[in-house]
Amino acid sequence: MAIELRTPDVGELAGVVTALRAWQHDASPMQLHPGDLGWHWRWGAEAVAAAVRTWSRDGQLLAIGFLDGPDVLRATVAPPAWRDDTLAHRVVADLGDPSRGVLPAGKVAVEAPNGSRVQDLLTELGWGAGESWTPLSRDLAKPVEATPLRLEVVTADRPDAFTAVHRSAWDSPRFTDDLWREMASGLPFADARCLLARDARGVAVAGVTVWSAGEGKPGLLEPMGVHADHRGRGHGRSICVAAAAELRRMGASSALVCTETARTAAVATYRSAGFRALPERQDRSRDA
Repeated sequence: MAIELRTPDVGELAGVVTALRAWQHDASPMQLHPGDLGWHWRWGAEAVAAAVRTWSRDGQLLAIGFLDGPDVLRATVAPPAWRDDTLAHRVVADLGDPSRGVLPAGKVAVEAPNGSRVQDLLTELGWGAGESWTPLSRDLAKPVEATPLRLEVVTADRPDAFTAVHRSAWDSPRFTDDLWREMASGLPFADARCLLARDARGVAVAGVTVWSAGEGKPGLLEPMGVHADHRGRGHGRSICVAAAAELRRMGASSALVCTETARTAAVATYRSAGFRALPERQDRSRDA
C-alpha cells in the first residue's frame, strides 16, 4: 500500500499523542515528544491539529511531523521504520515540495532524530546544517535530591502566579491564565504537571512544566523559566532538580530537555542540575 500524508483533524489527535508516547525510548536519540504538542495546545486543539502532519501505511502511523512555526518542522519516525528507505524518500519528497502542504517555498528547517534515515537523506540531498541543539538527559533510576525552594503543583483555579513567572522569564506577555487553562485541557496534559517554585519569603521565582510519556518512558521539561527579577540565585538549577524529582514520581525513566547550543548559560544550568549533555543535533536547512 502507498504511504499517505495527512493533516489530522482534532478527533485524530488522540492517536497521534498515543503513538508519540509509545515511540519514546531511552535508547533512542531525543525526538518529538508528546509534550511538544502539549505545550502548543495552549493555542487550542484546532491549532495543534493544523500544525501536525502524519505519514501512514494501511492506517498505521509511521512518521509524525509538527510545525513549530510556519517554516520549521520537528519530525520523528516509528521505531520499526527508523531506517525505512521508502518512507524516508516519501517524507523528504513531501518536505521539499511546497504543493504537498508541509513546508512553504524558501528558507525552511527540519529537525529529525540523529541516526534516522530521514535525517541522513536530507543531508544526502543537499539540505545544509542549520541551528545546533544540545539535548540533555538525567537518569531517574535513583532518588533525586531535595531543593531549597517551596514547590506547588499549579491548578486550574490559581494559575496566575505561574503565568506571571513565565511572562517575565520569557518576555512573553501573551501567556495568560486562559492560555494556561487551554493547555491544561489538552490530551498530553493528562501526563503533565506545572510546578511553581517560591523562595523563603514566599515569592514566586521559577516555574517549569514536565510532560510524562508514561511509565518507564523519558519525560520532558518544556518550558522552564526563572523570573527576570530573581535570576543569578540558583533558582534555575533548583527548579530543574524539582522537575526531575516530579517526573520520577510520575514513573518516568529519565528527564529530557533540549536547548539551543548557543544558549551556553542554559546548558550550564541543566548540567548543574545533574543533566548529562547528549550528542548535539543540527537542524537540516534549505535556503532556497
